[in-house]
Amino acid sequence: MYPETIKIETESDIVSARQVGRNLSRQLGFGTVMQSRMATSISELARNIYLYAGKGIITISPIEREGAIGLQVTAIDAGPGIPDIRKALEDGYTTSGALGAGLPGVRRMMDEFDIQSVQGEGTRVVIVKWRD
Repeated sequence: MYPETIKIETESDIVSARQVGRNLSRQLGFGTVMQSRMATSISELARNIYLYAGKGIITISPIEREGAIGLQVTAIDAGPGIPDIRKALEDGYTTSGALGAGLPGVRRMMDEFDIQSVQGEGTRVVIVKWRD
């Protein structure tokens, strides 16, 4: 039952979180393009937890606000934190050698995006996508 929390500790957990998000977005009536964007965004957040913090959690919840139906995803870790959030949200920025499309891409695909990070304490990202 939802909300559903997935521990992110291994690469297979990234796949599990992605599948939960895709399935819930389908159940909520999101179109196939939005289902794919949710799955991609969840995958990016989970991969960041795995790569940078080692472990954390992804919580996926259906939400309703003023009659609108949406999906909220919260990614939390107790990793090293992000030294410069503004820089991390720039297209092309990467510290892992990846393409650097992660957080900026997630922010573009979602309707709401909030990130909080404290060095030495961890990072919390909350994203929301509303059904059209």
